[in-house]
Amino acid sequence: MIAVVFLLFAGMASYIGYRIGLTSASSSPNEITREWQVNLEQQRKELSRLQQLAQDRANTLAKRLGLMQAQMIRLEALGQRLVEMANLDSGEFDFENPPAQGGPASRGGQNAIAPPDFLEALDRLSRQLEDRSSQLQVLESVLMNRNLQAELLPKGKPILQGWLSSRYGMRTDPFTGKRDFHAGVDFAGKEGSPVVATGAGVVTWAGNRSGYGKLVEINHGGGYVTRYGHNRKILVKVGETVKKGQIIGEMGSTGRSTGPHVHFEVLRNGRTVNPAKYIRAAR
Repeated sequence: MIAVVFLLFAGMASYIGYRIGLTSASSSPNEITREWQVNLEQQRKELSRLQQLAQDRANTLAKRLGLMQAQMIRLEALGQRLVEMANLDSGEFDFENPPAQGGPASRGGQNAIAPPDFLEALDRLSRQLEDRSSQLQVLESVLMNRNLQAELLPKGKPILQGWLSSRYGMRTDPFTGKRDFHAGVDFAGKEGSPVVATGAGVVTWAGNRSGYGKLVEINHGGGYVTRYGHNRKILVKVGETVKKGQIIGEMGSTGRSTGPHVHFEVLRNGRTVNPAKYIRAAR
């Protein structure tokens, strides 16, 4: 803006000189002086107007810079808070410094002219905003993946009401009276009460299976599968996507059962594991 003002001033001065040259032969010195003074006053007014305009714009830009800096502080505070809440390594997401980057220098910037302090501050703030934006995107991705894994991993009980009637491991078989291995846990309750998915996943079995009666099997990904046996009624179909806590059946006593209950199994990589730690994980 200052450069434009001086160019304009120089142009008007040249124009005045040109006018004086044209009129000097036919005009008196007083007339030439008056015309010169009038033009000079016009230049002063125009210069003052341009200076005021530049000052107004500079004040506006300064206010916007202040607002952007305040927003930057809030973004950094938000980022630090998210890192703390997610229990992430603070060194991995350091909002005090830009992300680690590199590469060979470009030849295009070797002869660049240093910008004024104000423009340099704006440019520096713009780079900081881009850096923080990149870090927050990565952090958001980490948190989303963590939340997704939390939804998929089996947690909690497969019932809303009822009680534990048989644990995982060796027990006396209720039909033969002999010692036998129980591959899951049993939750007894009122017949017809809801049976719920302990994690999100895809239904891979929804029907009768020997010993289980009416069985629902859900694949949660990551090698995890859960089974819900002895249902009176199945409320999902094979291939259906279910959410954590969704009702998938009604408690019953179908199959090899002595009364209304849910036989709950957790399999990891094809082998049954004790569901107790997955049930406790929801507490």
